[in-house]
Amino acid sequence: MREWLKELDHPDRKAIGEDIKDVEFSWPIGMPLVRSLGRDLWEVRSGLPRGRIARVLFCLEEGRMMLHGFIKKTQKTPQRDIDLALKRKRGGGT
Repeated sequence: MREWLKELDHPDRKAIGEDIKDVEFSWPIGMPLVRSLGRDLWEVRSGLPRGRIARVLFCLEEGRMMLHGFIKKTQKTPQRDIDLALKRKRGGGT
């Protein structure tokens, strides 16, 4: 997750960081910022400059947010990103 954020330009990092901060300090929070994906997995829905969309998938584990992020290119959240977030939730790594 950290590597992904470092690859983004400053305005994108700032927008995503602000949304993550809002979730951390206002949990539980719902739409339009956060949506449940089921299986104790949630997504932070970030609007980015130039009309782009980012999603940060997370679960709560021992009081911490475990994260996976990506720039959304389709209407539906890609299953491979959900699967990767669930794998990380189970302790399955990168």
